[in-house]
Amino acid sequence: MSTVGKNNWIIPDCELPPEGEGVLKGHESVIVVNDSDKTAKIKVTVFFTDEKPFEGIEWTVEAKRVRCFRMNNLADMCGYAVPYETQYAMKLESSEPIVVQYGRLDNRQTNLAYYTTLAF
Repeated sequence: MSTVGKNNWIIPDCELPPEGEGVLKGHESVIVVNDSDKTAKIKVTVFFTDEKPFEGIEWTVEAKRVRCFRMNNLADMCGYAVPYETQYAMKLESSEPIVVQYGRLDNRQTNLAYYTTLAF
């Protein structure tokens, strides 16, 4: 059986919403599935409209595992504070084939919105 996934991914439409005051807190997350038999080491680059890219974020996902990384969690982002309400994009470069899903919960309006999409 072959491993599912790719080594390079782009998430073009990121924008970290504030947590808000509701029970469900606004956030962004990247979910990574590693279907391979080896640990995936992932380099993350953050791109902005009018700033230089930020590099230095590294994630690890063990073999045959799934991990969720939250953009508002400093530990998940290797100490980097993603700015709130700012358009950005992410590139993930993995040592092993992975599958990447992006999700955002935005509760800035009465009818909160949650959506997920596969990265490209």
